[in-house]
Formats: sequence, structure tokens, C-alpha cells
Amino acid sequence: MSNDRCRVCFRRCNIQEGRTGFCGARICREGKIIPLHYGRISSLALDPIEKKPLRHFMPGSMILSAGSYGCNLRCPFCQNSSISWSEEAQTRSRGGRIMSPEELAALAAALIPRGNIGVAFTYNEPLINYEFVRDTSILLHQHGLKSVMVTNGTASDGVLEELNGLVDAMNIDLKGFTDRYYRKILKGDLQMCKNFIEKAVGMCHVELTTLIVTDENDSEEEIRNLSQWIAGLSDEAGRVVGTQIPLHLTRFFPAFRMTDRAASDVGKIYNLAQIARKNLKYVYTGNC
Repeated sequence: MSNDRCRVCFRRCNIQEGRTGFCGARICREGKIIPLHYGRISSLALDPIEKKPLRHFMPGSMILSAGSYGCNLRCPFCQNSSISWSEEAQTRSRGGRIMSPEELAALAAALIPRGNIGVAFTYNEPLINYEFVRDTSILLHQHGLKSVMVTNGTASDGVLEELNGLVDAMNIDLKGFTDRYYRKILKGDLQMCKNFIEKAVGMCHVELTTLIVTDENDSEEEIRNLSQWIAGLSDEAGRVVGTQIPLHLTRFFPAFRMTDRAASDVGKIYNLAQIARKNLKYVYTGNC
């Protein structure tokens, strides 16, 4: 039985013919790894750009948000578990609406009179289906529209390079700042996320989001270290631009498989935001 190794993220899944990788969204067919859910849409909504959240990219605009299925992380507090990695997601992913890049780009263009500026690939992890993001983004630009991505940022340099010049803005989840949190809680890779952010900053508009989870990543020391690292980021020209990168600190609410603790304290969120503001110019609080 033939197999191949996926190169999208840090897992580098060795996928056997007819099987899917860890994310549930990439499959081996005829010895090649391809996206299983190319064009399969789970959710469509016309949202304010600030909901992504993006505060410094075309504020006041609307954007067509599109989601699919699957994720390469295992956040136990996932707010979109019905389309990411739950049993329900696996069942639902067999259905859903199929849209070609041409159809999605045409829909986005038809919504221009309602204030739409493009498409945001969001809700589930878009990079596990990066080919659809790439192909649609090319067409969006032909319509004079923008391509936006909301991502966990754990994808390889090769994937990011394929999107260079095609994605106009990203909100990247920097979910915490310790290897323990990424490995134990998220089943992820902090270093790959940091590398991704460093490169993305030189490619397009970037904003970052950290969900403050009670008793996990909510220490003053962690947010101090996280914000100091962001502040030192440079663009492709070597200019330090990190202090200008917006950081969104959002409040955790019990959900999915993490209902064993209280929602994060509002006062703590505000305090952590003040700590981050010692290093960053733009820090926003969410869900408070």
C-alpha cells in the first residue's frame, strides 16, 4: 500500500493510501497528499472585519467569512468544535456545500454593495486546505477584493511561501508562550508558530490573538514574555515593527472538553493587557 508524508505542518503525517492525516482534512490518493475538503464549505457569514478580530485592517468594513472542516491542533476549549476535530465534525465533513474558488470569489464580489471587501478564511484551520485559500485569493485579487486568514500559524515555510503576495491580512493565534502549554494542552508546536509569525510579518498585515485560559497561560510572566517577543519582531527590511503589531487578549469561557474551570476573570484580563502595553502600542481586550 503506497503512502506519502504530508508537509503542511509540524506533524509531517505519514499517510497511507486512502487514509487521512491527523487534521482529518488531507488524504493520500494515488500516492499524493491532497486536500480532502477542497471547496467544502461548513459556514458562510458576512461579518464586520473587527470580528476576526482585525482592528487595524480596513476598519468599518464587512467581510465574507468562509469555513471548512478539520484542524491540526487539539485545543480542548475549541469554540468551533462542531467543524474542527470533534466526532460531530468528522460526521458533518462528509456533507456540506461545495464551492469552487470561482463561485466563492463571485459571491464575494456580489456582496460588494453590502460593504464586503473580500473573503476571510476562518472558523476552522484554513492552512490545512491552503490550496483552496491560494486559488481563491488569486481570483479575489482579480475582482479587486482582499484575502484574509484567521489561523493558528502552525504551517511550514513552504505553505506560507505559496500564499506570499496572495493573503492581505492575517490574525494569527499565538495561543500561549510556553512549550508545555503548546505540547500538553494544544498538541501543537510553539516554535513553528513563532517562525510562521516572524515570516508573516514581512508578507502582509498581521494581528495576533491570545485566548487567556484560566490557570493555564494567564500568568503575568507569560504575557510579559509574549509581548516582549512580539515587540522585537522585524519586517523583511530588518526594521523592528513589533511594537506596532496589535495584540488581542480574549477572555476564556468553558467550552467543549474544558468545562472544569471558570471563565477567566475580567480584572485579570485588564491587568494582563496593561502588562502587554508596556511593550506594545496596541493591545485590545475581547469578550470582557
